Amino acid sequence: MTAQPHHVAVLALDGVIPFELGIPQRIFGRARTPEGEPLYSVTTCGVGGPGPVRTDADFEILVAHGPEALAGADTVIVPASYELGPVHEEGRLTPELAVAFARVRPGTRLVSICTGSWVLAAAGYLDGRPATTHWADAAAFQRMFPAVRVDAEVLFIDDGEVLTSAGVAAGIDLCLHIVRRDHGAAVANEVARRTVVPPHRDGGQAQFIRRPVPEAGAATTTAARAWALARLHEPLRLRDLAEQESMSVRTFTRRFREETGISPGQWLTQQRVERARHLLETSALSIDQVARDAGFGTAQSMRQHLQAALGVTPTTYRRTFQTLP
Repeated sequence: MTAQPHHVAVLALDGVIPFELGIPQRIFGRARTPEGEPLYSVTTCGVGGPGPVRTDADFEILVAHGPEALAGADTVIVPASYELGPVHEEGRLTPELAVAFARVRPGTRLVSICTGSWVLAAAGYLDGRPATTHWADAAAFQRMFPAVRVDAEVLFIDDGEVLTSAGVAAGIDLCLHIVRRDHGAAVANEVARRTVVPPHRDGGQAQFIRRPVPEAGAATTTAARAWALARLHEPLRLRDLAEQESMSVRTFTRRFREETGISPGQWLTQQRVERARHLLETSALSIDQVARDAGFGTAQSMRQHLQAALGVTPTTYRRTFQTLP
């Protein structure tokens, strides 16, 4: 018997940003079992019942569900809105929002995209927790909600039952992270491929990075990254990567950070973690062999890196997500 899909309810508030409202349906709606069965069902709802909801664009959307949809949700997602009134001005929910959130069951996973975090904070869900929001609103967010541990430097924060993301595209990163957390890297990577977005940007990556478009003919680090991905199982020194672009180590490191937002060492670790996840899910290789093929060298080193990145050991990860028949 096929398990019931995980039910995601997306709360569309007046002033919602259409791009961000559409992210959950696009990401969760593409997640499938190997047999093609949907892993999630997505319902969009409004706080005032079925009907029109204003957006920040020149059109309205018509939602078919009211706040009663929140009562049956396993995950509730709040995208950003620019018309939150008392939430932005006084840090409190409107009576209508308060009634809507009263329907949310204890233990429901709560997610915000961009300034949707203001709604979760006003409802009290972020008190004492780490959270993020769009970098441009972070200072005001912290002043309005001093009990929240605001981190304006990251793309998203996973704090168990409550997850928050920075602006716009970071909502895609967070939703892919949730799919990866629920069903493993293979499912999340397939969703990313279908959506034509990068399969993984680590939540700790900086959210606001100035990346000027390179001048015509300017050197980049693209070739070095491709070269490294083909050799993750080998020891790779920073000097090796810089030589692929005929740059000094100092210039290469600066250019690499400008283009990716992280250091070459951090990037290599991320890629090796992703390689290890893939092998743990899809192969019968021993833990020692996975560690060697992913470039960690030893099982102990891989265990430390996976524990830091995912909070689980390689054995636990394999037991949860391995897809071999």
